[in-house]
Amino acid sequence: MADVVLGSQWGDEGKGKLVDVLCEDIDVCARCQGGNNAGHTIIVKGVKFDFHMLPSGLVNPKCKNLIGSGVVIHLPSFFEELEAIENKGLDCTGRLFVSSRAHLVFGFHQRTDKLKEAELHETKKSIGTTGKGIGPTYSTKASRSGIRVHHLVSDEPDSWKEFETRLSRLIETRKKRYGHFDCDLESELAKYKVLREKIKPFVVDSIEFMHDAIKDKKKILVEGANALMLDIDFGTYPYVTSSNTGIGGVLTGLGIPPKAINNIYGVVKAYTTRVGEGPFPTEQLNEDGEKLQTIGCEYGVTTGRKRRCGWLDLVVLKYSTLINGYTSLNITKLDVLDTFKEIKIGVSYTYQGKKVTTFPEDLHALGKVDVEYVTFPGWEEDITQIKNYEDLPANAKKYLEFIEEYVEVPIQWVGTGPGRESMLEKNI
Repeated sequence: MADVVLGSQWGDEGKGKLVDVLCEDIDVCARCQGGNNAGHTIIVKGVKFDFHMLPSGLVNPKCKNLIGSGVVIHLPSFFEELEAIENKGLDCTGRLFVSSRAHLVFGFHQRTDKLKEAELHETKKSIGTTGKGIGPTYSTKASRSGIRVHHLVSDEPDSWKEFETRLSRLIETRKKRYGHFDCDLESELAKYKVLREKIKPFVVDSIEFMHDAIKDKKKILVEGANALMLDIDFGTYPYVTSSNTGIGGVLTGLGIPPKAINNIYGVVKAYTTRVGEGPFPTEQLNEDGEKLQTIGCEYGVTTGRKRRCGWLDLVVLKYSTLINGYTSLNITKLDVLDTFKEIKIGVSYTYQGKKVTTFPEDLHALGKVDVEYVTFPGWEEDITQIKNYEDLPANAKKYLEFIEEYVEVPIQWVGTGPGRESMLEKNI
């Protein structure tokens, strides 16, 4: 059976830390969607590891790790990230695998990603993409013109010639759309001839890999990237990523059935942040927002961009819970609220004088909602040294209990600092 860790808001909730804690007792950690547009930071024994594409389970020396077929992979970035974490002491030999069905991100995908964003910027409708080529790669996947890992590594006769043809056709098609841009086909082919041999030892049939693990009753943890509010179907479209970031993406990205899923853990930041454009009902463009940003060190792991900050939005969390079916929650970065005299939680929206009963799909409406808040007294003390949930200040526990009651899902973990030791587990 597999347990799943999913982001419940707009990403950057701290999923990697929970994955790291859970990985101490698992056999397999798998990524199911997204690419190196995601970012997790994990601190182990004072050493900081930044994960973008690779599964966070690599911090556990006994854990095998899979990049599933729903992930899109930029091979140069794959090897750069692998080298970076190995240089910090992680031995990944024989523990990292890549699905043969995963699609490849090329340089032209990244270039056209930025060109498209520039076009949208001129009309003041930019998405706020990371420019990593993720969207264009999913576009070529959906149009059935993409290139998968097996196309690159196949030893079948004429397979390399087919790879050349596919890549050439893709580049020429994009030049017809965007005009001439820097992309030397011959140098790309030369680079991928080297990468072809380099990636081969990592490639597996991920369906066989996952179902063998399920059959052998291995403990499996699936690591979601991004978060539900960035889901291509259920997020604040079009200000979303290009994959299914919820529980549906776990099933399609790994090729496993619903009955293989056990627990679904929703990771929730104690306040709300988002990167890029799009409506953000509880955003605080004031001193409170700046304080959250400063104390929370709210800068993107992947882009370095400043994150927009606001109060916790339970309308978002309730909506996210309906879709993903969380069995328990991990509240992260509660310590960021330590110095606030008062703390607010958004509990409902009103649009044109009427209470909204669900999360609006129309962004014009979403941008005009009024948020109803419940105000809580802060605890105004340092909680970073607390080791047991029971020892949290009374006002902190009231804040957490309100969240549980509203979304009707128990809180199982509370993050009180950046390190893996700063995670309180509560009996549920």
